[in-house]
Amino acid sequence: MREAMFYQVEKGATVVCGLCSHHCRIKDGRRGLCGVRENRAGKLYSLVYGRLVAENFDPIEKKPLFHFLPGSRSYSISTVGCNFRCQHCQNYHISQYPHLHRGEIAGQERTAAEVVAAAAAGGCQSISYTYVEPTIFYEFAYDCAVLAQKRGIKNVFVSNGYMTKEVSRQLAGVLDGINIDLKAYSDQFYRQVCQARLQPVLDNIRRLHQLGVWVELTTLLIPGLNDSDQELQNIARFIKETDPGIPWHVTAFYPTHEMLDRPPTPTASLERAREIGLATGLRFVYEGNIPGSGGENTYCPACGTLLIKRHGFRIDDNLLAADTCPACGEKIEGVWK
Repeated sequence: MREAMFYQVEKGATVVCGLCSHHCRIKDGRRGLCGVRENRAGKLYSLVYGRLVAENFDPIEKKPLFHFLPGSRSYSISTVGCNFRCQHCQNYHISQYPHLHRGEIAGQERTAAEVVAAAAAGGCQSISYTYVEPTIFYEFAYDCAVLAQKRGIKNVFVSNGYMTKEVSRQLAGVLDGINIDLKAYSDQFYRQVCQARLQPVLDNIRRLHQLGVWVELTTLLIPGLNDSDQELQNIARFIKETDPGIPWHVTAFYPTHEMLDRPPTPTASLERAREIGLATGLRFVYEGNIPGSGGENTYCPACGTLLIKRHGFRIDDNLLAADTCPACGEKIEGVWK
C-alpha cells in the first residue's frame, strides 16, 4: 500500500482523486470507481502498489505498436483494477477483479527495481504497463518508468487515455510510447458501454502527441455499435487533424464478458475501415486480430514499397534501417532505434 499521488482533501475527510477524468469524490473508508484507491482517514492510498498479477515477455507488436522498435520485446506488467467498466473487456478477470471478489486485491509483491532488472535480464528494450488501464497503478508504473529511463529502457502505456491533464503532463516526462484505445467517436457509446466520456480521451490523444510521446491508436470494431461508415470517417478525420502520421489499428471484436450478443467482426469490416482511413488521408492504417491479412504490413505512403512484412505479432521482413523509405526517401514516422 502506498499513499496516492494527485488527490486533494475536502472537509469531513473526503478526498477528490485527480488521477483520471472521473475525479472520484471518495468518502472515508470508501474506494474510487477503479476499486483500487481507498480513502483512509483523509489520505488516499493505492492498494495495488507493486502487486502484480501479470508479468510477461511480449512482442511489442502485441500492444499493438507497429512503429515503435519493431521486432523488439517488451516486459509487460499489470495489477488488478480499471477505471472503465467496458462490457466487452477481454481482460475482465483482472480489470474487474476487485468488483468480482468483494474488494479483494490479488497480486505478487514486486519492487520497481525488480521489474526493471527483469526487463533488462530478458533483453527487453521497453517495459509495457498494460492488460488493464495502467493509470490505476500509476504510482508503481511511474517509479518503474523513472528507473527504466535511467537504464536506457523505454516505457510504454497501453491505455484508455482517461488520465487527467496533470497526470499526462508528468507522465510524458518518462513515457516513450502509448497505444490509446479510441473506442468510438460517440459520447453515448462511451457512457453506455464503458461508463466514461469521449472528450477526455480525445484531449489526451492530442496532448500526449504534442508533448512528444509516440502515439498509436486502436479501435475495436463491434458490429452494429461503432463500425458504421460515418463513425469510422469521424475517427479518421480526428486522427488526420491531430497528425495523419499517427498509426490507426482497426481490430476485430470477439464476444466476451457481458457482450455476448454481438457476432465477431467480419474481415470485410476491417478492410472497409482501412480503406476509409487511407481515403481520409491517414498514412498508416492496420488491420488487427486476423493474422495473415495484407493490412498488417507497413507500406511507404509515398511510393507503396513494402517496408515491414508481418504475420500476427511476427516480423517476417523489415527494410527500415532508418526512418526513411529505402526506395524513395520518404520519412516514415515512428521510433525506429
